[in-house]
Amino acid sequence: MQKETLKIQKITQKIVLGSSSIYRQELLQRLQIPFETGSPQIDESALPNETPEKTALRLAEAKARFVAKKNTRALIIGSDQVAVLNGIHLGKPLTHSNAFKQLQFIRGKEVTFCTALCLLNSHTDRLQARVVPYHVKFRQLSDQQIENYLNKEQPYHCAGSAKSEGLGIALIERMNGDDPNALIGLPLIALIEMLGNEGVRVI
Repeated sequence: MQKETLKIQKITQKIVLGSSSIYRQELLQRLQIPFETGSPQIDESALPNETPEKTALRLAEAKARFVAKKNTRALIIGSDQVAVLNGIHLGKPLTHSNAFKQLQFIRGKEVTFCTALCLLNSHTDRLQARVVPYHVKFRQLSDQQIENYLNKEQPYHCAGSAKSEGLGIALIERMNGDDPNALIGLPLIALIEMLGNEGVRVI
């Protein structure tokens, strides 16, 4: 009987995550592939009359292209998330006061988190991109519960003022979507497919 040999793929093209987010880095580490990180410096403001999906896609690509300037022969991962409720963009609150008002606004309601992912081959300029939505219904929170949460977690750099991967899960009544990783900020299911299209097999 012929002995079967196990072939292990060697990833030769550098992979760079265009994000300084520790949460996105932790997500990408789950795939057990080597990668580097780059910190994109871009204006994340939405353009007038721009849909949340288009904003997220534009910023994800902008992040990847910024990082590609210093990585000309790499696969660059860019991602951006925009939260929206009734057509209103919910950006990063940045302050306690803004976060409090934002959670007051979304309590008892369903928010859609539009997470855009792009994979840019900076050598061939091939770009793959898509938006992965995730729907979150928030509990009917009291002002005191909101204050308690913000004092404990201080999610001032999170769209929607909540970290679902942390204590923010206590604010949520239910969630619905194709990939729970998208809510944290990096849709791994879509990313695995995109990497495969570039010849990178995770397993």
